[in-house]
Amino acid sequence: MKEKIDLNIINDIMETIIKEYKNKVCYPAFDNIFNCFKYTNYDDLKVVIIGQDPYHGENEAHGLSFSVLEHCKTPPSLRNIFLELHNDLGIDRKNNNLEDWAKQGVLLLNAIMTVEKDKPLSHKNIGWENFTDKIIELISLSDKPLVFILWGNYAKSKKRLITNKKHLIIESAHPSFFSANRGFFGSKPFSKANDFLKQNNIKEIEWSDKNGKSI
Repeated sequence: MKEKIDLNIINDIMETIIKEYKNKVCYPAFDNIFNCFKYTNYDDLKVVIIGQDPYHGENEAHGLSFSVLEHCKTPPSLRNIFLELHNDLGIDRKNNNLEDWAKQGVLLLNAIMTVEKDKPLSHKNIGWENFTDKIIELISLSDKPLVFILWGNYAKSKKRLITNKKHLIIESAHPSFFSANRGFFGSKPFSKANDFLKQNNIKEIEWSDKNGKSI
């Protein structure tokens, strides 16, 4: 990535975030905020899945959109993602931690990267969107064909940032309880993503659990 992020953007955000984490209970844990970049190397990037903000329940979020730690109950959106994965590819995934996807090149990016406990969208206006919009813009400049998966209207609003026609954009309704039946189920994002990667001679994503098998 030849272009760089203006460090002033992230420095201003972190000044606010440090105060928030000092005075309130926030998620993910401070050391996990940037896990999506930690686990997905830019050079290995294949797929970008954009979420809105982290889960706000106790100790669920760990820096990867839609993913929760293994001990957590499966959130409704993730449950529906797994249902669609089964319907699409016949995979019955049990592991709620999507770290294995991230390590294969799936950037699980929340547009708003932190949240106060039990207060969804509480960090909406502190600058995260400016930072993550720039990330999406820079990723879009890649000459390597990538897949962008946009679930729901919020994620679809980021389509304007994806300007390189080399990339595949997969759009559908959000996998939430309220909208999954309005176009998420049956959208087949996993097979579509892998078909595109295969067509471009890029290794496909193994969407099943860490052992690489359907269970």
